[in-house]
Amino acid sequence: MDRVVPSRWPALLVLCAGSLMIILDGSVVAVALPAVQRDLGFTAAGLAWVVNAYLVAFGGLLLLAGRLGDLLGRRRVFLAGVALFTLASLACAVATGPALLVAARFGQGVGGALAMAVSLGMIVRLYPEAAERARAIAVFSFTGAAGASIGTVAGGVLTEAAGWRSIFLVNLPIGAVILLAAVRRLPAERGIGLRSGLDLPGALLATGGLMVAVLGIVGTAEHGWTSPRTLGTAVLAVLLLGAFAVRQRVATVPLLPARVLRVPGLVAANTVQFLMVAAYFGFQFLLAVELQLVLGLDASATGWAFLPTPVVIAVVSLGVAGRLIARWGARSVLLAGLGLATVGFLLLARLPADGGYAADILPAMLVFGVAGGLTLPAVTTLAMAGATDTDAGLASGLANTTQQVGGAVGLAVLATLAAARSDGLRASGWAETAALAGGYRTAFAVAAGLVVAALLVAVMTLPRQPAGVVPDAGPSGPVRAGAGNDPHRSAASG
Repeated sequence: MDRVVPSRWPALLVLCAGSLMIILDGSVVAVALPAVQRDLGFTAAGLAWVVNAYLVAFGGLLLLAGRLGDLLGRRRVFLAGVALFTLASLACAVATGPALLVAARFGQGVGGALAMAVSLGMIVRLYPEAAERARAIAVFSFTGAAGASIGTVAGGVLTEAAGWRSIFLVNLPIGAVILLAAVRRLPAERGIGLRSGLDLPGALLATGGLMVAVLGIVGTAEHGWTSPRTLGTAVLAVLLLGAFAVRQRVATVPLLPARVLRVPGLVAANTVQFLMVAAYFGFQFLLAVELQLVLGLDASATGWAFLPTPVVIAVVSLGVAGRLIARWGARSVLLAGLGLATVGFLLLARLPADGGYAADILPAMLVFGVAGGLTLPAVTTLAMAGATDTDAGLASGLANTTQQVGGAVGLAVLATLAAARSDGLRASGWAETAALAGGYRTAFAVAAGLVVAALLVAVMTLPRQPAGVVPDAGPSGPVRAGAGNDPHRSAASG
């Protein structure tokens, strides 16, 4: 089996560091929200926009940002994204009022979208051989899977030790180091040029539609699913995205070319990822709330309670996932991981109100660690399998968009179901803690159903690969693990 070319590891580590900084920021901010509210005078409704402003910008711009990477050069867009994210972090740290902080968080979302959207495209370029790419994507996936859990711990420590502004100030030296390392270590790419076609009307329609969709989803917690606001944003999002689809059929150079959607397995992999991530986001956020409201853990203890999951994800994704994908194929590894994730959610779906951490929580944490370490690299490998040099940024942006929108939808739906079930149990005379636990059990059972749906989609729609064969980018199709690829393309990528 081929070894990853050592000289490419520094470039991969730069991309992982950028991803980690951006992903950590989301969970770090969530822990600091009470302190932010006290200091800046946010209302309860307004405080949600510290999170929502970031999500709207990030989720809405990923597709456009990925295409800009193809046109302008992915390193250039990555550098712009990290620089903007770092400057916006400074603006967050010095914000003196709610409006300034929300605007700065929107800027962070724009910068995060630019950097994240092109990262997978650069990995495809750096690692053209399938076996190498499987291991590189496993490393990159670990930073995303573990970053949120690590951020929960880091956010509590930083906020308690140095105040909420420190969670933004810490991004300044980290961002500066990433920028310097990126200039030195990431290969320069010229891109195919704006003259190849940006499709500005299509870009505006897609970005507007995605932003409105995310805006409607994140607002359901406050306004409900059937409110005029939620229904209005849903209709507007459908109209904008429908107009985008029509535009793609008539545009000379569409933002999302039909050839990209015809790549074998791409739509199927993104569908599986949507369902899978919808369930995973519910695990992370709903369980964090349940640990505090039902089991009585404080914020710091809750953060530490999640630590086994990223530790196991690290062992699996960094140690074995890439080798398993290279040996058995990404599809087989994905199916095994989804089966384990189903078991994890079923364990949580039986969690009693008086449950203990060691007996009732820890087994699920360990199962989710193995499942995440297998499924996230596998589904990412499949989503990027057919990406060519011309469209790698777009495929990367599409995969990230699917992940963000899936997470937002899943969290909103599962949180709503948990709340509705708890309300019903209270009305039936259940005690508060028991009613809350019953609501969360319902949500986790539905999450198990989402993972089963993802498993069925994967079984029925993802193309099979023989053992020892993993999908490879480009027109040459799948290659056998360890086999050489086009030498000219490999030399250009190194």
